[in-house]
Amino acid sequence: MAQTATFHDLTGASVFITGGGSGIGAALTEGFLQQGAKVSFVQRSDASEFVQLMEQKYGVAPHFIQCDISDVAALQAAIRQTEALQGTISVLINNAANDARHSLGDFSVDAWDSSMSVNLRPHFFSAQAVAPGMRKLGGGSIINFSSISYMMGNAGYPAYAASKAAITGLSRSLARELGPDNIRVNSLIPGWVLTDKQIKMWANPEDLAAHMQKQCLKQHLAPQDVVDATLFLASQTSRMVTGQALVVDGGVVVTG
Repeated sequence: MAQTATFHDLTGASVFITGGGSGIGAALTEGFLQQGAKVSFVQRSDASEFVQLMEQKYGVAPHFIQCDISDVAALQAAIRQTEALQGTISVLINNAANDARHSLGDFSVDAWDSSMSVNLRPHFFSAQAVAPGMRKLGGGSIINFSSISYMMGNAGYPAYAASKAAITGLSRSLARELGPDNIRVNSLIPGWVLTDKQIKMWANPEDLAAHMQKQCLKQHLAPQDVVDATLFLASQTSRMVTGQALVVDGGVVVTG
């Protein structure tokens, strides 16, 4: 991974990432390690090989806690474990999500609740867990990952799209509540980032070409594009940026 910018204030920062062992999350973990941050992440699947790879590359390993983020008690326990290990968390990144395809007709109440338990609920309860520590630190940055899927009005995953829209509202509300404590809360809204999962499951040539027609910038998004934006929001470089929705999509949707 090419390092494109250095944010000196992230050196030694305590960072917690959900879903930080694969896809965009793995790129985020690596990006913060490159900045000299102390990184812990949770993931449901085993990420031991990724941790070993990071240690080989950077001489320091991220702390991996195997955790299903739909279990709020386990998620908040992982946050407490992280703070005991590497100090009070100053950067929280809610990245983990499940964009499984589904339709209106075949979706049950249990399936809806299961979707929200991964795609929305952890964003609230992880913020609840880190806010007291950030308050004592004198500030912090919470970055909630959304998706342009809801802004485009995409079909094929209505519960997922609803959760991603809700994340923007949650972030704006928390920014207002936590702002007096110098805690910034923003949404980061990626476009179609070509992770290995996307390439394997959904990125066929026809859909890629159709999406490229919608982009102003005629290059496919890579994980590093999202990492760079996340580092900016985590750093004091963006110290007066809060309650915002930062879109990184090559110019598909328009905000403002």
